[in-house]
Amino acid sequence: MQLKYSALTSIALLIPQLIFAQTPNLSTAAPNAQGDISITIYNNDLALVQDVRRITLSAGRSRQDFPDVSARIRPETVTLAGEGVGVIEQNFDYDLLSPSALMEKAVGQTITLLRTNPATGAETREQATVLAANGGVVLKIGERIEVLRDDGLPVRVIFASIPPNLRARPTLSVTVDAQQAGARPVTLSYLTPGMSWKSDYVALFDEKAGKLDMQGWITLNNSTGTTFANARALLVAGEVGQVQQRYSSNNGGPTRPRGNRPGTESGGGERLGDFHVYPIEGRTTIANAQTKQVSFLDASGVTAQRGYEFNNGWLGGNDEAQSVASVLKFSNARAAGIGAALPAGTVRVYMRDSHGQAQFVGESAIPHTPGGSTLALRTGDAFDVKVQAIVEKRDTITADEWTLTDRWRVIYPDGSKVEGYAERPEKYYRTQMRYIVTNAKPGPVTVDVVQSGLARWWWWRDLRVSEESIKGVQDTADLRRWNVPVPANGKTELTVTFLTAW
Repeated sequence: MQLKYSALTSIALLIPQLIFAQTPNLSTAAPNAQGDISITIYNNDLALVQDVRRITLSAGRSRQDFPDVSARIRPETVTLAGEGVGVIEQNFDYDLLSPSALMEKAVGQTITLLRTNPATGAETREQATVLAANGGVVLKIGERIEVLRDDGLPVRVIFASIPPNLRARPTLSVTVDAQQAGARPVTLSYLTPGMSWKSDYVALFDEKAGKLDMQGWITLNNSTGTTFANARALLVAGEVGQVQQRYSSNNGGPTRPRGNRPGTESGGGERLGDFHVYPIEGRTTIANAQTKQVSFLDASGVTAQRGYEFNNGWLGGNDEAQSVASVLKFSNARAAGIGAALPAGTVRVYMRDSHGQAQFVGESAIPHTPGGSTLALRTGDAFDVKVQAIVEKRDTITADEWTLTDRWRVIYPDGSKVEGYAERPEKYYRTQMRYIVTNAKPGPVTVDVVQSGLARWWWWRDLRVSEESIKGVQDTADLRRWNVPVPANGKTELTVTFLTAW
């Protein structure tokens, strides 16, 4: 709008006040016409507004105006419910009163320009016809054509009246058919974009104690163009389905660390179908163009620990050592100290320095997380712990050597086992890898070294490991993991030989 109306919006600076010949009291703000407001707010830029208003109807058909609805209302979602009331037609008037809108509606009409001489204070009035208001205002004054511009002279524009199709506030007009006359409550319901909420978490981690304190904040955002006063608010965690909604995939950024497992605990909060809901206590006013924060979680003494992880792609080798990921691991289970489902959001992690001051050490996003889940958050890269992956040797082997080795087996957390199956490709390969893990910290660490890329097309279940200096675990068909202990100020070398059909 700023680009389209850049010249027009300068009128607001030129005109200290707009003058309407027949509306001298327009400057007095009309009271909010909303009734008893309830708002259900979803994560994905959507809200359900339910507004109970008391109106007086005459018998038969009549037109009723409902001002102070969302400026971004979805008219096709509007319902009006009341005893003995039927809806015949509805219109949403969203062309709002503004200096630029007034001038656009005045094209072809006559206005009055009131100019004040700054030296003498003398006022002059001229009648002008508005010829155009596209990127600027073109006027015909007598026999001359002028462009209204900011030339430093005080200018006021006087309009004879407000065009009937301009509204001071977003207004829904409904034609209803009432069975009988009288006052009664009606419920106006509609969906609107422009209102959403998100979760943010602050975690203070004490590594020595193996504990963290976590506080959760809900941030409400209202860009509907309308203030909702004294409203009941209910927040729904989850992505409700919408036609033509956009789905996104997280293909960029660092690899998510291992260890995230969904839980099976039922939290004590409210539910709505398959969603979790979080009511805001009491009533609140959600002003337009406002961000509001409300606390919803306060947990202390949650069991937590730091871990380190390095993920290497298939045939990945590094000329220089790479920093490992620093991972914070904890659970939102009741036994761990939280006992609640966590809506999706960003967890910001702090630790105290040697002076006791809390310092920011990293952040990570979490999805909607059911109760009893295990979370592993990548908070950054470790300065002192590094891994260099080296492809030592890669050659072909005979089919006889291939058949002498065992197929891999995956044992999942629930105890189930999956064994690979054999294919008969024409070639087999032996790949010897070395992983040099170094630790410059004054204490020992354990690094999870993960080799990925082990799943390949129709051979994807036929990986074999003939030698490894530390016993590994096949977490999935694609991932094998080794827990590598590294002494303080020392290093550990892990060597692994893979037999593959690719």
